[in-house]
Amino acid sequence: MSSRIVVVGAGYTGMLTAVSLAGRTRRRPGVEITVVNATGRFTERLRLHQTATGQDLAELRIPDLLAGSNARLEIGWVTGVDAAARIIRIDDEREIGYDTLVYALGGGADTSAVPGAADHAYTLDSASEANLFARRLGELNGPGEPGGRGEPSDRRAGRVLVCGSGLTGLEAAAEIAEQYPHLAVTLLGRAEPGQNLGPKARRHVRTALTRLGVQVRTGEIIKVRPDGADLASGETVPADAILWTSGVRVPPLAAAAGLTVDDRGRIVVDDALRSVSHPEVWAIGDAAAITQRYGVMHGTCQGGMPTAAHTAAQIVRDLDGKPVRPFRFGYYHAPISLGRRDAVVQFTHADDSPARAALTGRAAVWYKETVTASPWPTFRRALKHPASVMVWRR
Repeated sequence: MSSRIVVVGAGYTGMLTAVSLAGRTRRRPGVEITVVNATGRFTERLRLHQTATGQDLAELRIPDLLAGSNARLEIGWVTGVDAAARIIRIDDEREIGYDTLVYALGGGADTSAVPGAADHAYTLDSASEANLFARRLGELNGPGEPGGRGEPSDRRAGRVLVCGSGLTGLEAAAEIAEQYPHLAVTLLGRAEPGQNLGPKARRHVRTALTRLGVQVRTGEIIKVRPDGADLASGETVPADAILWTSGVRVPPLAAAAGLTVDDRGRIVVDDALRSVSHPEVWAIGDAAAITQRYGVMHGTCQGGMPTAAHTAAQIVRDLDGKPVRPFRFGYYHAPISLGRRDAVVQFTHADDSPARAALTGRAAVWYKETVTASPWPTFRRALKHPASVMVWRR
């Protein structure tokens, strides 16, 4: 029997699902795997704060990875899902039918939550947007290279405002401050950065931000302007460039298709990660509302990759007529870069609450760089030896 499997979204989770499926079904006739993505380049989203500061990343081409397998890439923006007809619609009016759909369209910063954010702030939602912000930093930097080399010494420092004190905002603020030490960087959020870390890790974060010259402010942003952000307190924080990292928003496609979603637009899934309303649809990563014994998972790569490996294995079990198995996952760390030469790693309990152990400094840099290294070798291994790609779960 033929089976058309479509994976929408080629981020970390979508790609791991696609290559794992290709590896597991390479000797199975009739299985066609189609990956739909906006570009042919794989985006290392965990490193977009580096892209945003003008650092070059490897050119990872999705068609090169899939060459010779039973998976192919279709480039285009997904504009709609017809769940009744089992069709994906793309922006150039193409339609792709499916028997099984893997929905891996992740979320992005919620610029709709505050007036003006969508109009006046940059985001790290894609490589193209990160590059736009990098060009703006280059304009503020003036002549010379990142790192403060070659800029005029008599020029007033540009002001950069990073909105959102979560891990993305924290990493971005530290990276900007290190790469452009003459720029005035402010990290603004409702809570202190690193509030969910243990005491040792929190102290290290505060020390690192002070060393890098990042000003930390707390407050509620009520409006974003071209030249700053208004706070609920009545103050205005001035800025020449604004980066928005606050909140998470997922595409409205799943809700528009009639799939059952939660109040944040994520697809509600059963314990195997299938849509509770449309079992031929599997949702993974940020796109899914996944309930575990400790509550609903939040979007991170360490949780997303296990959902991908699990889903690939369960789709093959379903093709074989076997019962699918439940998904189980527990968190184990929170690695945070603080520029290229410093980092902190908070080890956690399964529910993501901080454990006692933490790494800081050079040991944390090595750990962080190891766990966030390019996934390309893992993807290649999944194509050739899919059973070898195991993701540790608690």
